[in-house]
Amino acid sequence: MKKQQILSTIYLSLGITIMLGSCTRLDEEVYDQVLETSFKPTEKDIPAIMGTAYTPLRTVMVGWQGNFDLQEEPADIIVTPERPNGWVDGGTYQRMHRHEWTPTEWQPRNSWNENYKGVNNTNRILSQIEDGSIPVTTGKEALVAELRAARAFYYSMLLDNHGNVPLVVDFKDASLPKQSTRKQVYDFVEKELLETIPLLSEKADNSTYGRMNKWAARATLANVYLNAEVYTGTQQWEKCIEQCNEILTKGPYVLETNFKTNFLTNNNTSKELIFAVPFDEIFATQNSIHMKTLATAHGPALQMLSQPWGGNCAVPQFIDTYDPDDTRLKDTWLQGPQYNTSNGQLVLTYTKAVAGLESNGFFDGYRIGKYEIKVGARNGLSVDYPVFRLAGVKMMKAEALLRNGKADEAAVIVTEVRTRAFASTNPAKATVTGAQLQMGSSYQYGWQNRDGSIADLQGGADIPYGRMLDELGWEFAAEGQRRTQLIRFGVYSRKIWFNHRPKLDGKTRILFPIPQVEIDKNPNLKQNDDYK
Repeated sequence: MKKQQILSTIYLSLGITIMLGSCTRLDEEVYDQVLETSFKPTEKDIPAIMGTAYTPLRTVMVGWQGNFDLQEEPADIIVTPERPNGWVDGGTYQRMHRHEWTPTEWQPRNSWNENYKGVNNTNRILSQIEDGSIPVTTGKEALVAELRAARAFYYSMLLDNHGNVPLVVDFKDASLPKQSTRKQVYDFVEKELLETIPLLSEKADNSTYGRMNKWAARATLANVYLNAEVYTGTQQWEKCIEQCNEILTKGPYVLETNFKTNFLTNNNTSKELIFAVPFDEIFATQNSIHMKTLATAHGPALQMLSQPWGGNCAVPQFIDTYDPDDTRLKDTWLQGPQYNTSNGQLVLTYTKAVAGLESNGFFDGYRIGKYEIKVGARNGLSVDYPVFRLAGVKMMKAEALLRNGKADEAAVIVTEVRTRAFASTNPAKATVTGAQLQMGSSYQYGWQNRDGSIADLQGGADIPYGRMLDELGWEFAAEGQRRTQLIRFGVYSRKIWFNHRPKLDGKTRILFPIPQVEIDKNPNLKQNDDYK
């Protein structure tokens, strides 16, 4: 089993249940819970207790209707169309694609709930450390800093998705929280990270894997600065570059020679991953991206122990942007004939074409193959989900340089990231210039008809730094980043793609709504402007 030691010490809160021990007597008293009054933790229990601060990240990032879905479903790379076996689900996927979700939609609501579960868990542990119910005699300052940084990460997700959210920091305060503005949430995240970074560990080994060390916190802060103009109206390119430089010059990470190394079953060994969420096919099964994307018929071909559901796929317009020599095309997408791994027989053929949101075949559209689907895969993959990797830090710096008038410097970095994608095909194509990065996008934005033709063609030539947007798409497709990228590049609310058109009512939908159920519970909360 993969990473059992890491999972047991960092994410799985097994410390309490282990105390029950094993017994051959059949008349023991069985408990379904352990009350705080009857559990007296020692410092040996701290790793298990700390794990509860991170456990919600699994559902936050790639759980059902988690951040992966919120980033990809409303964007221009991935779509979930109707299939013969369903995938309408009351129209939720169509509404996400068309930007027609409501304050009662379950997708944004799930993201809200899971992020606040993470906030609540970190607040509880911080409170218990402060009042002494969790005894910490050594390393208290570092533990508190790590928890605050983890909480800041959750708030960075809420900042990006919902914007104007309550800042809850006191676990014992039972009053209804007041709403903060997006700028206030931004300021809080920045302050928490700046104050905790000096106290965080610089280690990048099994002891800090999946946790907030100094480099993960800096990557979080760099990402917040990269999007600062969207969040607050004020750009922070220099601050983004500063945080990236700290990681690039002092951190222990390197680009993997092989792009796929970052997405293998045992990708915890990747030297490129700065912050990842650990998963395991037995102990932590929420990484079900393969189940959502593989056609049902594909399961037997891989001797899978679970039957895939066959939903999402690539938007054909995005696939058409790839250079045919870019190996990330095949490293990211399952396409064409798929063969049985035991006898080599043809099982199915994935086609690029997707007719529209309604009435598609089982095998229409390329499928997400970025995360290794091993023979005999179960419902959950053991592939850890990359949140920040070194390529991302390099590209954050490159984009900040580009926007700061240093296109040639940016081009050097982008070329470095591109190199491995063309090393085995046409190395000369890896080179990109500053002038090219300032050009528009190659994406043919427009409405796709059912026959595959494009109507209302807009193209992407008018997108400032559109080539940089393309580069981000090719490198980070299916990594849960695209919605934020489109917003930052001014595409999200003004371009047509596949069966999505911009709203004509002036409502950009850049922010998801505050869930209506939360407003009903708390009169201090007001709905985001687009949903009033």
